[in-house]
Amino acid sequence: MSNVGIWITVAIVLFVLGSVFGLRVSPREKALGTMRDQARKMGLHPRVIVAPEWTKIPMATENRASMVTYYSVLIPDARLALMRARVVDGKLQVVQGEQKFNDLAIALKGVYAIDMQANCVGMYWDEEVDLRATQLEDMKTYLHELAKI
Repeated sequence: MSNVGIWITVAIVLFVLGSVFGLRVSPREKALGTMRDQARKMGLHPRVIVAPEWTKIPMATENRASMVTYYSVLIPDARLALMRARVVDGKLQVVQGEQKFNDLAIALKGVYAIDMQANCVGMYWDEEVDLRATQLEDMKTYLHELAKI
């Protein structure tokens, strides 16, 4: 085989190996998928959505909003009024709605904001803070407690 043949064979092998390694799921993506599955099994509903303007989550670029995860619980028999609150220094700061939630402490890490409406309570959360899903049960409990207040 000539030099050109060897180089072509090496290029083909490298191309195939690159494609195979490109198909592997990154550990971060795998952890996020596992965490979201675990959340669904325990009654939390995770979604990745565009960050609402009222949350003050910084834009990804000048022209493109950031994406954020929204974990929520549905409470079938609830009739909740609209409430939106940002988390500032570990406390809720109400943007719209009932002021009784103002200055309510929140011990969970990575929470940007919380909202409540009709029969749903949810939080905008930075999943990167807890890739091991250690806060999921606490999140669900906190959201249910907010609905009872």
